[in-house]
Amino acid sequence: EVQFVESGGGLVQPGGSLRLSCAVSGIKRLYHLGWYRQAPGKEREFVAAFRWNTDTADYEDSVKGRFTISRDNGRNQWYLQMNNLKREDTAVYYCNIGQNWNIVVNNHKSLDGWGQGTLVTVSS
Repeated sequence: EVQFVESGGGLVQPGGSLRLSCAVSGIKRLYHLGWYRQAPGKEREFVAAFRWNTDTADYEDSVKGRFTISRDNGRNQWYLQMNNLKREDTAVYYCNIGQNWNIVVNNHKSLDGWGQGTLVTVSS
């Protein structure tokens, strides 16, 4: 069974930084990994994704230049470095994996096994 454990969230002032971690267990191969977020009263949305076979990433427009997704090559762990945080970044952040890049980026609702997420609150 694949499990996701997200961590690293917290309260931060606008302009601050956080690094989120995503630990994935129960997998035996590499997958594309996506970060997603759900703000209060809104649907979960795509934030960033990491392509396992090229080590490249894609980002939602509002986070480009501020967020960076990376992977720990030695472990099934991924990170989301978030800089210059804004109030609109406040959300619960989740990670998930998939074999199909298009699904990870554009159709994450079809992914299974969501974790509990980690709450990021950007407030002064």
